[in-house]
Amino acid sequence: MAQDMTHYPVYINGEWLDASKRERFEVQDPANNETYATVTACTADDVQYALETSEKAQFAWHLTPAQTRANYIFALCDKLKEQKEHFATLLVKEQGKTYAEALAEVDDTVRYMQYAAEAGRRIQGAIFPSENPNERLEIHKVPFGVTVALCAYNYPLALIGRKLGPALVTGNTVILKPHELTPTTCSEFCKLVEAVGIPNGVVNMVATTNAQAASLLVESPITRLISLTGSTNAGRAMYRAAANNITGLILELGGKAPFIVLEDADIDKAVEAAAISRYANCGQVCICNEMVFVDGKIADEFTEKLIKRVQQIKVGNPFDTSVNMGPNVSAPGLDRVDSLVKQDIANGAELVMGGRRPEGAAFEKGNWYAPTILTNVKHDGATTTQELFAPVLPIVKIDGFDEALAINNSREEALSAYLFTNDYKIHQKAIDQLQIGTIFINKQITGYIQGYHSGHKTAGLGGEDGVYGIDQHLQKKTIYLDY
Repeated sequence: MAQDMTHYPVYINGEWLDASKRERFEVQDPANNETYATVTACTADDVQYALETSEKAQFAWHLTPAQTRANYIFALCDKLKEQKEHFATLLVKEQGKTYAEALAEVDDTVRYMQYAAEAGRRIQGAIFPSENPNERLEIHKVPFGVTVALCAYNYPLALIGRKLGPALVTGNTVILKPHELTPTTCSEFCKLVEAVGIPNGVVNMVATTNAQAASLLVESPITRLISLTGSTNAGRAMYRAAANNITGLILELGGKAPFIVLEDADIDKAVEAAAISRYANCGQVCICNEMVFVDGKIADEFTEKLIKRVQQIKVGNPFDTSVNMGPNVSAPGLDRVDSLVKQDIANGAELVMGGRRPEGAAFEKGNWYAPTILTNVKHDGATTTQELFAPVLPIVKIDGFDEALAINNSREEALSAYLFTNDYKIHQKAIDQLQIGTIFINKQITGYIQGYHSGHKTAGLGGEDGVYGIDQHLQKKTIYLDY
């Protein structure tokens, strides 16, 4: 192992834990699968220390005025803006997204945290009329306590901001656990936490590949709220982990978004949106366009134009500013998706683009997969029933909106959907009848900080962002006062 390899420690109770007494785990660059960093691997004792110090710090943090808590978050935002290029470089190195996407992620992280900080003066309870004279009936909003934030690998920094901001401003303390594939950004973020003087224990970070240590984090009675972004199976595991202690849950889980294009749609607009909404971040977005349902009357025209648009995507070194798509972060994930593609081809689907590693010496190592399009895919095929999280797009022909509606509503995942049509009656029908958490109508993938990001059915519980996301981090306390 190279002597100059960067080591990233974990941060607990204002301390950077001594890695010389602990094991380390390696982090690979997805562009070449070469190890470029190590991270301190927390033991079960380390996790327990993080839990206890978070619990100890929480009472005083709760009693700190909300605006004071908010000011710490504003200070974090200022520090992050000062180091924008540094964090963007980290994101490219550990996650594989393009440098332009990484810069945008830093900006989004700042915006998520700023929005949360602005809520410091807007945390509201309620006063209701009492049944008797000389009484008050009040409902206060109070924090849960120790919050465990489990971050996925697709947005290592933005998910920190999305979870930490609301948790801190509402008086919770936070234990950050990054995904083992993308932990370095979290370690560097904790340097900002230290720099702005957030009290010890209010923000802790643990990193581990040890299942026992990770389980302790979510099964402990000290943990009062779990915020997870991850797969549906991970969400089910959180349900089980939370059961004994009735721990609160915010779960943002897997999606399988249909991209529905009807006969009267603006085809050029739909094509552009379909390409952006599928291949952004190498397809690793939970609300990505996972499959196209296109009316058979326009399917050939739509597909022809989409192929031409996707051919414009340049795959390569994510630091190259002319590149549109970098590698996928997960080698096992790509192997799984490649297997799904082959299953559909064996069952009659046509591979019209991609379906392999790009050619050339630059792609011999790393987690590379060419932008892929499949046609003649069945709605119950391998690539249309399994979440892909990769640059693969199956196209299914449909006969009108009602067929797409029936297929979507029969599915367990209900995170997001796209609909392209100029028929305002179908717009309203979709709003009323699509069983889904988010609908993009005549619009490509997006996400506003004042929106609400939530899934229905097996795609999640609770949600993030906006006023409703802030409220997810607060419990209600009812006061009956006879004066």
